[in-house]
Amino acid sequence: MASVDFRDNLLGISWVDSSWVPILNPGNVLDYFSERSNPFYERSCNNEVVKMQRLSLEHLNQMVGVEYILLHAQEPILYIIRKQQRQSPTQVVPLADFYIIAGVVYQAPDLGTVISSRVLSAVHGIQSAFDEAMSYCRYHPSKGYWWHFKDQDEREKAKPKSKKKEELSSLFQRHRVDTLLMDLRSKFPPTFYQVKSKVSVCVSVEVKKEPEAPAEAVKQEEREPAAKTAAPAPSSKPPPEKRARLQ
Repeated sequence: MASVDFRDNLLGISWVDSSWVPILNPGNVLDYFSERSNPFYERSCNNEVVKMQRLSLEHLNQMVGVEYILLHAQEPILYIIRKQQRQSPTQVVPLADFYIIAGVVYQAPDLGTVISSRVLSAVHGIQSAFDEAMSYCRYHPSKGYWWHFKDQDEREKAKPKSKKKEELSSLFQRHRVDTLLMDLRSKFPPTFYQVKSKVSVCVSVEVKKEPEAPAEAVKQEEREPAAKTAAPAPSSKPPPEKRARLQ
């Protein structure tokens, strides 16, 4: 597996030398930055040539090539160093900026890197939102699409259970059910069986009822006994004897 050079991406690393941190100032911050263990420092720069020849930093204006300068100092915590390409004593091209905060050196990102990082963060957030939304989506052929959230089950459990009122059937449903029942009854008529027991046999006896007499006949019958009781009974004495009259 090929090794990855950390110089390809300096935005994700930092460097610090704890022995220099308490004594940093605008006069020695470039010496601190030019330490050999610093990955942001380029050894072939003009600063290294001036340092080896023990010249002052003013000679950098007379040279051509890559150099480092102190761009801004806010003692005692913030220092900004710029890497630039000098083409003439009056013309330079900025290459990169480095800032030192409390002795820790970072490379400042360029505008393209900042925009790319922000766009990537926004796209990642939108993609995460879509993925989470899709996890709540449900589908069934008979119901279609609906949302099912995680806290929905907890809310349903917390709510008191109420009895659902039974909905009355419609006229179409009742008519349809009656039609189906009549159709099934005509296709499969019911059969009755008489069960006979060994102990007793159940025999159905039909009791014929005599037809009731009309009300007028009943009233007439009631009147006849009353008339009979009202007539006087004949006397049991013999009739008197007839006597001859004398002339």
